[in-house]
Amino acid sequence: MNEDFIISIIEMLGTFAFAISGIRHAAAKHFDWFGGYVCGIAVAIGGGTIRDVMLTTTPFWMTTPAYIICTALALLTVAFFGRWMEPLKNAWFVFDTFGLALFTIAGIQKSLLFGQPFWVAIIMGCITGSAGGVIRDVLLNNEPVIFQREIYAMACVMGGIVYWCCLEVQIPAELTAILTFLVVCIIRFLAVRYHVSLPILGRDEK
Repeated sequence: MNEDFIISIIEMLGTFAFAISGIRHAAAKHFDWFGGYVCGIAVAIGGGTIRDVMLTTTPFWMTTPAYIICTALALLTVAFFGRWMEPLKNAWFVFDTFGLALFTIAGIQKSLLFGQPFWVAIIMGCITGSAGGVIRDVLLNNEPVIFQREIYAMACVMGGIVYWCCLEVQIPAELTAILTFLVVCIIRFLAVRYHVSLPILGRDEK
């Protein structure tokens, strides 16, 4: 299967998942439809745009209107089906985690496609996966999730390491993407479920 096609599919799935996450946060703050769409598009394309600018290529969403349309579909999904989705425990958290994992993979794949070394690809995967959430939180005047104690960006890093290990042992690209997706999601789910976090920098004053 063509690698560009795989990246496009992963980015589209990530766009939908992240857009729903961003729109849901906007809905919680009682934004109107336009405000919700802005938050959705910011989280959906923010990380990938930063990645593409750093790779000196045209941002992915400027090559086709599909990502803009995909975000609009996410807006309609939340607007019309949000009341049925809301009672589902952790439904929104799951969408955010799926988007994080999918965009991490897309960032790694695209960076390698542009001939970047693997350590750069892991960083780009982390930026692609987590930067959109930072933009969303800034727009909503929330503390960015990557600065909170819960594991977020580190899940991207661990996923990138798994991706590198899979390539080293010549596992097929499709299976590598699946394994990386599972690793990022499992780390994030377990970290939140069992309150796992990195050590706090410094100590509270007494």
